[in-house]
Amino acid sequence: MVEQTETLEHLSAHRSELMLSRCKDLSIALARFPRVALGHLPTPLEPMDRLSEELGGPRLWVKRDDCTGLSSGGNKTRKLEFLIADAIENGADTIITQGATQSNHARQTAAAAAKVGMACHILLEDRTGSNEINYNLNGNVLLDRLHGASVSKRPGGADMNAEMEALAEKLRAGGAKPYIIPGGGSNPIGALGYVNCARELIDQAENNGLKIDALVHATGSSGTQAGLVTGLAAVKSDIHLLGIGVRAPQEKQEGMVYDLAVRTADHIGTGISIDREAVRANCDYVGSGYGIPTEGMISAVKLLARTEGLLFDPVYSGKGLDGLIDQVREGYFDGMDNVVFLHTGGSAALFGYDQTFDLHGYTN
Repeated sequence: MVEQTETLEHLSAHRSELMLSRCKDLSIALARFPRVALGHLPTPLEPMDRLSEELGGPRLWVKRDDCTGLSSGGNKTRKLEFLIADAIENGADTIITQGATQSNHARQTAAAAAKVGMACHILLEDRTGSNEINYNLNGNVLLDRLHGASVSKRPGGADMNAEMEALAEKLRAGGAKPYIIPGGGSNPIGALGYVNCARELIDQAENNGLKIDALVHATGSSGTQAGLVTGLAAVKSDIHLLGIGVRAPQEKQEGMVYDLAVRTADHIGTGISIDREAVRANCDYVGSGYGIPTEGMISAVKLLARTEGLLFDPVYSGKGLDGLIDQVREGYFDGMDNVVFLHTGGSAALFGYDQTFDLHGYTN
């Protein structure tokens, strides 16, 4: 029995050394790409023991990408480190991007542009039809303007890529050198940020003797999930990755993620192979549409605020959290010991959804 235990410990140590070696190789591969330091990295990996006790499933952890630091943090900061660097390398002096009204991506892009001294133009698509003053002027929209970005609205269903191109042409005619960042920062350059996050998370786990069984996160424009899929494939990790969709139906969401993961792997150019079966999205928690609150999201956001002292946004991370909680209760993670939820930030959007949570008034 002693010999068997020693053999298992030896195999475990060998596996850990091999995984750390692969992470180092991936870090070297990523170092070939231009990057500007915008985030506070690595972000913390913390247990959520009160939530784990509440739900009664595996031990739950949170990867705190709400702590990336740039303009109250969030997942887009990792992408912007590579995107802004590419803009600089291409001689740009102006950034253009787009998103929904309460876009976390727009807020972090405006902040990143301010930090490197570029002008920034934000196009916001009205995807909800809400006329609430706070939704349209507070939260992320307030911060977009505070960072000095110009902000303009477009109707729901507009061709936002065409709108950005038209603005870029106008700016070029005036002598500017614009650089267009796609919605969510989701292209092979931006996805490198989450290739690096996968490496970072595995480094943290291996160095602390933690075996992660599953990683769960909200998935929308697909860059975060595509980067994670590519990063986990690069180091040959067996972590079960599950995206919780916040916008598109499952088939479309998984297709977008897989396509971008393949293009990201090709962009890195080290022979990474992407398995289509590694792309999983549960899109049962979208509700009526992107940015439209659901009862499950409201309950999940309140639960985490009151058990873990954590704030999640109502559009993206809140719906992802709803999916995590429900899937734990449904037994999806049965047999697993440690499940990590990637917190993509966005609490600033709560101030645009104040009426959703019906928390007005005082208690005497």
